[in-house]
Parts: sequence; C-alpha cells; structure tokens
Amino acid sequence: MHEDARLTDDGAAALAAEAMRHVASGQVVGLGTGHAATAFVRALAQRVAAGLDVRGVPTSEATAALARGLGIKLLTPDDIETIDVAVDGADEVDPRGDLIKGYGGALLREKVVATLARRFLVLVGADKLVPVLGSRGRLPVEVVPFAAGPCRRRLEALGYPATLRTADGAPVVTDNGNRLLDCRVGPIADPAALEAALRATPGVVGTGLFIGMMPAVLMWDGSRCRTLTRENRN
Repeated sequence: MHEDARLTDDGAAALAAEAMRHVASGQVVGLGTGHAATAFVRALAQRVAAGLDVRGVPTSEATAALARGLGIKLLTPDDIETIDVAVDGADEVDPRGDLIKGYGGALLREKVVATLARRFLVLVGADKLVPVLGSRGRLPVEVVPFAAGPCRRRLEALGYPATLRTADGAPVVTDNGNRLLDCRVGPIADPAALEAALRATPGVVGTGLFIGMMPAVLMWDGSRCRTLTRENRN
C-alpha cells in the first residue's frame, strides 16, 4: 500500500474521472454521499454541461442540493424501476466486496439506491480496505426516534454497545427523520447474520452493512486508481 492511502481531493477527482467511464447518455445514475461521491457529482455535472443526457437519483438531501445546483436533472426512486449505475463511497470494504457505510449518515437511502442499481461502483482510498468488516470499530444503525432508547438497549444486550449520534449537543436527524446509533464492534465473523439480527429489532430501519451487492471497487492507492477484484481487495 502506498504511504498515503487516504483519499485526497486529487484522488477523489481521479476516481470520479474513472467512474465516468461507466456512464453513458440516456442513463439513470445513482448519486452517492460523501467525499468521493461529491467529486463524482461534480465530474458528472461537467459532462452534463457539455451535453451528456442523464438523470440522477440522489442518496441525500445534501447531494440533491449539490446536483440540482450544478444543473443535473433529478428523479426519485418512485420515478424509476432500475438505476443503470450507482456511484458512492464506503467506510470499509472487505475482500469479498462487502461494505460498511453510514459514517456520513445517509446509509438508508444509499442502500435503497444501491439495491436498485444494475451496476454499483464504490470509490475509496486504500485506507478503507479491511481484512474483516468491523475492523474500524464502528457500525451505524438507523432507528426511528420512538424506539431509539429500546434499540440502544437491545443492541447492547446483543453485545454491540451503541451511542446516539449527536451534533452540537442535539441528536443527529437523518434525511428520513430518524436517529443514528453508532455501535461499537470488533471484527464481524458473520456480517449477514448480524444484519439479520439487527434488522429483527423493532425500530431498526437500516444498518450500515451492505452485504452481497458485489460492487466494482475503484481504489486510490495514493498515486493511481486501481479497479479491485476479489483476489486483490485485501
């Protein structure tokens, strides 16, 4: 791994340019949230200004505002049956291509868009590659406000102590009007089983575990972009 594996602005721009190679006129494009996704939205807007005809489905109100301001026409999931390609970032990527997302708080809409996509591109710096999901110690879970306390207690009983995400002393409110619990985790032996257990908790509406989606992972190693396969993700 290159000595600077974090995703710089230059790295994000390079990944965005690479992702643009997968976008064609007439497509519906999922627009992610976060550093790399923002760079992609800006790159897409430049192509739109030059005549590319696409429609975007944003994963957050922040991305929607950015895309709209840059002249990208937008749709909602109600308007379409499928998305041709979705482009987003991730907080962890394991050797199988399973992900943890949600540090930025848009996990539920990101998962909706990703599952609608025929092709899912994930843009990351090399620092986001992990041998096992949970290696960074944090798993976001979105819960309805009414159940935030019971969900937190249930997660702790399952062995995943959780804290309510706050900003400026107040609970963070997602674009869906919900709350976020950040679970303290270690390496997750069976992510699919954990996803099922968490989703079985009344009040949980989404988790940051993105399992079995088989994304194409574009990675910035500090000096160049690489397209990762199952064999070279770790």
